[in-house]
Amino acid sequence: MQIEWIETFLDLLDTRSFNKSAERLNITQSTVSARINALETEIGKKLFSRSRAGTNLTAAGIAFEPHARGLRHSWSEAVRAIRATGNVDVSIRIGLQTDLASTHIGDWVAQFQTLFPSAEFYVELDYSNQMCNDLLAGNLDFAVLYTPKFMPDLHFETVGRINLRMISTVARSLDQIDADRYIGANYAPAFDRQHQQQLPHLSNTRLSCGQNSAVAGIISTMGGTAYVLEETAQSLLNQGIAKLVVDAPVLYQDVYAAFHMRHRHSLTHQRLRDAVNAHFRPK
Repeated sequence: MQIEWIETFLDLLDTRSFNKSAERLNITQSTVSARINALETEIGKKLFSRSRAGTNLTAAGIAFEPHARGLRHSWSEAVRAIRATGNVDVSIRIGLQTDLASTHIGDWVAQFQTLFPSAEFYVELDYSNQMCNDLLAGNLDFAVLYTPKFMPDLHFETVGRINLRMISTVARSLDQIDADRYIGANYAPAFDRQHQQQLPHLSNTRLSCGQNSAVAGIISTMGGTAYVLEETAQSLLNQGIAKLVVDAPVLYQDVYAAFHMRHRHSLTHQRLRDAVNAHFRPK
């Protein structure tokens, strides 16, 4: 059995289209078909039923799915273990929500290195959905993110909460806000729901952005009004660039630690989780 067969099976499971999987995997449709046929021959069962209505899992495909995910994860971990540098005890790959990096990455990485002085660390910044996919595939060991992607193979724990404040270069109160100069901050679905509920009149904007640093950059250069992380708001206030909109509600975003379900009892992952959680506790 080849790992490419497993990767193709899992991608087809997601797309339900041989065409789309071929595009995503950058191979031909005939190669997708050949890999699935080879996998089905190896297993001795049809995994997908194909019809004009689409591509669907058979009973055998449904039974095989969790094993396929486990095989992919184990393969990734095995490859990484073999390639690990010889002078370290363990290699740990960590994903961090992009918006959290500017205020937390230094403290967290320093704490991780203190906890595991003989470990080799790789840290990358990304968005929640991609980090969940990387955890499933075994490309990440641990992630700190905004939006859990609930799947049987992933484990999530709330580790903290961040506040977001509305700042402006042109308004001090909600009734002074010009909707045409309001910048929508699409940080995460949970944040969007709060914003829609509390500020529905500001939820359809001409300009929106999904990254805190980018929103702050727009405010700094073009002016306007937007929600940013509390630390970012304080920095812009200290620099005299913007002011708080005093009667705007304080919104929040929960932060989660995420890792593969097979690691939920791992001491290493529990210590990483606790290190992140400690930074959100009241000082």
